[in-house]
Amino acid sequence: MSMCGTPRLRRGATVWLTGLPGAGKSTIANTVATMLSDGVATEVLDGDELRATISSELGFSAADRDIHVRRVGFIAELLASHRILALVPVIAPLAEARSAVREHHRRQGTDFLEVYVATPVAECARRDPKGLYARAFAGELDGLTGVDDDYQQPVTPDLLLDTTDIDAETAAARVLHLLADRRLLDGVPTQT
Repeated sequence: MSMCGTPRLRRGATVWLTGLPGAGKSTIANTVATMLSDGVATEVLDGDELRATISSELGFSAADRDIHVRRVGFIAELLASHRILALVPVIAPLAEARSAVREHHRRQGTDFLEVYVATPVAECARRDPKGLYARAFAGELDGLTGVDDDYQQPVTPDLLLDTTDIDAETAAARVLHLLADRRLLDGVPTQT
């Protein structure tokens, strides 16, 4: 998708991409950032990178996952409040934690959009970019979200994407259209 003129972010916002491991969250976030690289301040807050840094002491219990999601949400809101588009590809398997992040944004007056990357577990396992599903199915890994650990699907996401039959550019374009529809981003061509 080519942009019409220079895109302009009207105000900062957080786009939270949630879904199973291997669903395409990071790929979509990075594609959106690339599409907006000329003129829009973006920051991709990758869940794996943040887990290795700001949450390195945390494990994968429900309580630790909740703490990690809330930390990432705090950083995303802080960036968004400074006119940055925070793109957050984080599994965030628990609905309560995602709701807490949304509520924090609401209290601060910052836009929060939840994108559910609803790629089915069979497709995620087929892709298996990190080998997690193979290890889980072989009994070498416990607690993989969507296999033997719960993933609570969003009930009313702002956008639902299944990347089984669409490429990263198409998915990213849909995110850009969501931002345009919410009057957060100018310069996005109309959908055809």
